[in-house]
Amino acid sequence: MLTLSARIDRTQRLLRMLEEDVPLLDARVAQLTPEHQRSAKAYAAKLAAHTRAELERLMEQDSFWDSNDCVPQAAD
Repeated sequence: MLTLSARIDRTQRLLRMLEEDVPLLDARVAQLTPEHQRSAKAYAAKLAAHTRAELERLMEQDSFWDSNDCVPQAAD
């Protein structure tokens, strides 16, 4: 099982790839009918939105663990 930080890193990479792919997607779907172009672009946008939501959820989970860190602290 992946650690939380590894899952966050992977999700960030996926989101970055999806965002950087938008101009290339336009070129790849240019030969399709307008309906199929809209469908492909809508799917890509939906996937990016889902990935952003997942990243937010993971980041919240990570901050929850940080705030509830039960590692003993050294006494002064």
